[in-house]
Amino acid sequence: MASGRLAIAATAVLIGTIGTAGCSASRGDSGPSSVVAAGGTVGSAAPQRHGGKIGAPGIGDPDFPTDGNGGYDVGHYRLELDYEPGRKHLSGVAGIDAKATQDLARFNLDLSGFKVSQVTVNGTAARFERSGDELVVTPAKTIADKAAFTVEVTYAGEPKPVRNSSNLGTYGFIPTSDGAFVTCQPNGARTWFPGNDHPADKARYDFEITVPEGVTALANGELVGSPSTSGGRTTYTWRETHPMASYLATVTMGRFEMREGRTPAGIRNVAAVDPRYSDSLNELYTLSGKITDYWSTVFGPYPFSSTGGVIDDFPAGYALENQTKPMYGGFDPGDDIIAHELAHQWFGDSMSIRRWKDLWLNEGFATYAEWLWSEHKGNASAERIFRARYSAGADAAIWKYAPGRAKPDDLFNDAVYTRGGMTLHALRQRIGDPAFFKLLKTWNAEHKYGYVTTEEFVALAEKISGKQLDNLFDAWLFGTKKPTTW
Repeated sequence: MASGRLAIAATAVLIGTIGTAGCSASRGDSGPSSVVAAGGTVGSAAPQRHGGKIGAPGIGDPDFPTDGNGGYDVGHYRLELDYEPGRKHLSGVAGIDAKATQDLARFNLDLSGFKVSQVTVNGTAARFERSGDELVVTPAKTIADKAAFTVEVTYAGEPKPVRNSSNLGTYGFIPTSDGAFVTCQPNGARTWFPGNDHPADKARYDFEITVPEGVTALANGELVGSPSTSGGRTTYTWRETHPMASYLATVTMGRFEMREGRTPAGIRNVAAVDPRYSDSLNELYTLSGKITDYWSTVFGPYPFSSTGGVIDDFPAGYALENQTKPMYGGFDPGDDIIAHELAHQWFGDSMSIRRWKDLWLNEGFATYAEWLWSEHKGNASAERIFRARYSAGADAAIWKYAPGRAKPDDLFNDAVYTRGGMTLHALRQRIGDPAFFKLLKTWNAEHKYGYVTTEEFVALAEKISGKQLDNLFDAWLFGTKKPTTW
C-alpha cells in the first residue's frame, strides 16, 4: 500500500518519491448478539459448548486477536453478490470450501453488519449466532479433523466501511455514487463477505457480481466469459485461481473507461479509470505494463495471469495493491507509486505474511522497489535516496520506531516503509549486488504463493551471502536509535 495523499503532495529534497502510509486495524461496529436456530427462528439460549471442539475466534495473531478464525483453512470462496448503488444495498450468498484442522462442533466467520438469513454446512441448515464482527456457526453434526466441508451464508444489508482515525481513514466496502470502492487492508473484507479475514489463510476466489446495466464490476483475476444483461441488470463473473489474502480481494464497481491488451512481454494487462481520469487511462495502462515486465526481470516471473490497475473517483488518499488490480483512490498515480503497488504483487500478494508484525516484508520491499525503479530510469539512484533519508537527525521519529516489529496501534508507520526500504539498501551494500539480486529472486521462487517471516528472510540472506548479518538486521529492523554502521 502507498499513500495517495502523500503521492499528490509536493515532494522534497532529491526526487519525487512517494511517501507511504497505510491503514491501522479496527474492530468495526459491534451489534447485539442473537442466536438463530437451524430453521431461521430466533433462539434465546447460547449454543451448547463442546469441550475442545470449538474453533478459536481468532487465527492466532496476538496483535489482532479477533481477526481471522481458528479450526479450519479456507481453500475457495464463491461470492454471489447483487448490489444496488442507489439504495446502497448488497445481497450476497457466500460459499466457502474449507478443511478442518481440528474436530469442529462450532466455528466462527468474520462478518461486520448485515442480516444473515441462513447458514448451511454441508448442505444442512446450521445454527448461527451474531456477536460483534463474529458469525458463530454450529453445524448439525460435528466436523471431523481434516475433513473437507462447505459453508453457505445468505445475507443482505447496507455495507458499512471501517472508518478509522489513524493512518488510513476509511477502508472496506465503501459505497460511492455510482458503485463502490473496495480496498480492505488490513481487515475490511468482513464488511462485504463472511470469511477468515486474515492474511494467514489465503484462498482462491470466484465472483459473480450483478449490478445495474451501465455499471462495470471489477474483481481480481480474469473475467470469465462475457457479461450478461437481463432485466436492466448485468452480471460479471471473475475468477482468481491463485491463492489470495482476504484484504486483497475487491469488487469495485462504477462507470469506468477501460483498456485491455498485453504487456510487451505478453502478460494480460487491464486498466480502468473513472471518466474523470480518462486522460490517465493510456498512461496507467502503459506504465503498468512496462513496470510489470521490468519487475519480472528483477524479482522473478510475474506470479499472476494479469496485471494493470484501477483509478476510481473516490478520494481515499491512498493506493492498495489489490491482487492483479492495484487500486488508486482519487488521484492520478505517478510511475513511482505504480512501481510500489506492482512490486507488491510479489511482496505481499504472492508471498504473504503470517502475522502483521512482519509488515515490513511487504512495505519495505515495495518502497525499495520505488528506489530501484528510479535507478532504472536514470533518475536518483537508490544510494542517493538512501543517503537523503539517512540524513534525518538522530532524534527523528523514524529511528524510534523499529520497523521489524510493526505496532498494532500504528501498523502503517512511515518507518515500516522508509526504514524498511533502507534496511534492504544497507543489506545490498553489505553483501554486494550479485548476492542481493540473487536473494530477491530466490526469496520469491522459494515462497511463491506461500507465507514468509522475517526470520526466514534473514536466514536466506545469510545463506546466499555467506555472511553473518545479525548485527545489520538488529540495528536496522529492531533498534530504536539511528544505525551507525552497516
